Amino acid sequence: TLSMLVPALLVLLFCLRARAGLSPHFLQQPEDLVVLLGDEARLPCALGTYSGVVQWTKDGLALGGERDLPGWSRYWISGDAARGQHDLHIRPVELEDQAAYECQATQAGLRSRPAQLHVLDPSTVPPEAPQVLGSPSVSLVAGVPANLTCRSRGDARPTPELLWFRDEVQLDGATSYQTLLKKGTIESVESILSFTPSSHDDGATLVCRARSQALPAGKDTAITLSLQYSPVVTLSAEPQTVQEGEKVTFLCQARAQPPVTGYRWAKGGSPVLGARGPLLEVVADASFLTAPVSCEVSNAVGSANRSTALDVQFGPILQAKPEPMSVDQGEEASFSCAWHGNPLPRVTWTRHGGAQVLGYGPTLRLPSVGPEDAGDYVCRAEAGLSGLGGGAAEARLTVNAPPVVTALHSSTAFLRGPARLQCLVFASPAPEAVVWSWDEGFLEKGSRGRFLVETFPAPEGRVGQGPGLISVLHISGTQESDFSRGFNCSARNRLGEGDTWISLGRRDVLPTMRIVAGVASLATTLIIVITGVALCCWCQGKASASFSKQKNRVRIPGSSHGSSLRGPEEEETGSSEDQGPIMHMDSSDLVLDEEGALETKDPTNGYYKVQGVSVSLSLGKTPGDGLFLPPSPTLGPLGTPPFYDFNSHLGMPPPCKLYRAQAGYLTTPHSRAFTSYIKPTSFGPPDMDPRTPPFPYASFPTPSHSRLQTHV
Repeated sequence: TLSMLVPALLVLLFCLRARAGLSPHFLQQPEDLVVLLGDEARLPCALGTYSGVVQWTKDGLALGGERDLPGWSRYWISGDAARGQHDLHIRPVELEDQAAYECQATQAGLRSRPAQLHVLDPSTVPPEAPQVLGSPSVSLVAGVPANLTCRSRGDARPTPELLWFRDEVQLDGATSYQTLLKKGTIESVESILSFTPSSHDDGATLVCRARSQALPAGKDTAITLSLQYSPVVTLSAEPQTVQEGEKVTFLCQARAQPPVTGYRWAKGGSPVLGARGPLLEVVADASFLTAPVSCEVSNAVGSANRSTALDVQFGPILQAKPEPMSVDQGEEASFSCAWHGNPLPRVTWTRHGGAQVLGYGPTLRLPSVGPEDAGDYVCRAEAGLSGLGGGAAEARLTVNAPPVVTALHSSTAFLRGPARLQCLVFASPAPEAVVWSWDEGFLEKGSRGRFLVETFPAPEGRVGQGPGLISVLHISGTQESDFSRGFNCSARNRLGEGDTWISLGRRDVLPTMRIVAGVASLATTLIIVITGVALCCWCQGKASASFSKQKNRVRIPGSSHGSSLRGPEEEETGSSEDQGPIMHMDSSDLVLDEEGALETKDPTNGYYKVQGVSVSLSLGKTPGDGLFLPPSPTLGPLGTPPFYDFNSHLGMPPPCKLYRAQAGYLTTPHSRAFTSYIKPTSFGPPDMDPRTPPFPYASFPTPSHSRLQTHV
């Protein structure tokens, strides 16, 4: 059954398509027609596959469905209706027959296109071709409003209509004027077209058409537009993307009428000197990214310019450095720096001397800073693709906080001897005062009784924590109570106060007395030996005695005697009266006179001959050209010379040089020796090296020969 149904459906579909192809349709439709008054007009109409009623309409009014058209004596329909022929005839044609006619198949719903019937009076005169002022070529200036005039003259009846066309498209904006004669007849008709031409209208063709009932198709007059316009400029760069330092060529092309008269190049609005013609060659730099290059072209009509910016790739350039900041503890700190580059540079923030990246971009924010955040911060940009540019800029962050006070060195002193205590103060803002206090009172500066305070700037401060100060408390004569109590060093600023307690250690004087006794015993023994040798030599003759007097000698001046060392000439030419008794010296100890209050007498009171070898000590000099001495840890009581320990300097290069005074010199293994010392006349600056114990500074005169003879 299904096999039989499919062919039947196909046959039905074919029949429907065949039936559809034979639906009613127009074989011929009426067209516009012009006839003379009194002649016959025929409008054709033919239909296919249609056998129903056919009627004609005149300006939308039905004329009827019968072929003789009752009521219209001059109208009828002709043709073989069986063949679908239905032509409309009008005879004789009158002026009232001028209208639009349609042929309609009412049952099929078909309507022909309207056909216009024009009736001409034999007395009418068709118009001549109009005249256009300036034809055949009209010269205009682009951008300047212009009027085009079209005029029709002659005896055309009825009065013609003037229309403007461009590419068969009627133009709007035309205004018509009629010129009348005194007799009331029309002499001429004018139409003025107003428009503003552009450079694109150059070479365009416009048509003015004169049309009337006597000549429905009308007659045309064409004109060609010739435009004068300022240059139309195009500007290009090759290449458009460049590295800084590469060459770029700019090409300026212009279309102009009349021709171009000149070129003018500029960069960022400033003329490029020496640039002529349509080409410009330059070496690209960073400025071309923000300062575009422009080309201005001129002719007799005007000028025009175009500009373009290069995509110049260059390394980072620092535009704004970060500014140093000072903020209170707990507040936010913010640094900003600006780098300019193409492509946009990558900016990082680090601490000075550190590798950890703290932030990226032009701004670094540090919330709630503390003293540990103080220091230098670095804003860094890497070099560009060309390897140029980049670098770093630093700014310091100072954190304002209460002062930080620390003790310098562990101080010790002899009873009734001088002492010195030191503290180091760091503060931002700078401390208002540094005060020393103890049980009996306090002292900020100056002296009070046995106490004196001096303040010096520290050689180097902590980065970001303000300058450092060193405050020194001098005690001229210590008492028992000074060793049992503490001394407080405190400093304050607007953010708070800091302090530290420093105690004074006591030094025993017994070892020093034993050293003095040992030295005296040794000196006595030497005197006896030397006296015996001298007597023996005296017995052998004056020559031997004279020779023995030239032996090497050691002079140990007391603090109450001269303050300078004698030269070698003075030692050798000194008389026997200058010599005193011989004193035995222990090579492991060194006795010096430290303070004026602790003066000691030289028991030898002069020079002593040394049997064996002579050793000279060349002392180093202090930065102030005074003698450099090892630090004195403490001073003993009145009349007790201080003890200087060189053990702490054994691992360091010795501050003095040993050299020969005479032939037969033997080097000494001892690290200690007697030396000449001048008592201090005033207090001096604090110790700068925290590794060494404090000692009073003194001013030393520079000897003519920095040499000291020592007996070993």
